[in-house]
Amino acid sequence: MTVNTAYFGAAGVCVNDEGKLLMVLQGTKEEHKKWSVPSGGKENGETFEECCIREFKEETGFDAKIIKRLFVKKEELEGIGRIEVHYFLVRIIGGTKTIQDPDELIYEIDWKDYEQLQTLDLSFPEDRSVLCEYINLYTTTRKKAVIHE
Repeated sequence: MTVNTAYFGAAGVCVNDEGKLLMVLQGTKEEHKKWSVPSGGKENGETFEECCIREFKEETGFDAKIIKRLFVKKEELEGIGRIEVHYFLVRIIGGTKTIQDPDELIYEIDWKDYEQLQTLDLSFPEDRSVLCEYINLYTTTRKKAVIHE
């Protein structure tokens, strides 16, 4: 049975000069914690870009600038409803690594490399291939699209 609800959110994908992806360990106090790129739900009146920047700051302490939209994930999940999450490539432009999540769902912030990403327990395992593909592309081309802390 599908619930008639919808979830709209955004995620920030940030790869540093060493080819590592910024990720957060998240979950409720009772849940097994899993890794994800910084992400969260849109607030009323917020654009997907504004949501990405706000969530990135709340979950990592870093100020971010959007470089470009990477992809949009759209799904229909039983028991949840329609999900639409916009993924953006972001660059860190300031701030300090610190957890400021008002929802108290973030437990750790860390940079993960391609090999680590292969075996991490992810909140959204369907994202693994596209995140690995982006890290691999970044590392092989050595683009200076993002900076690290």
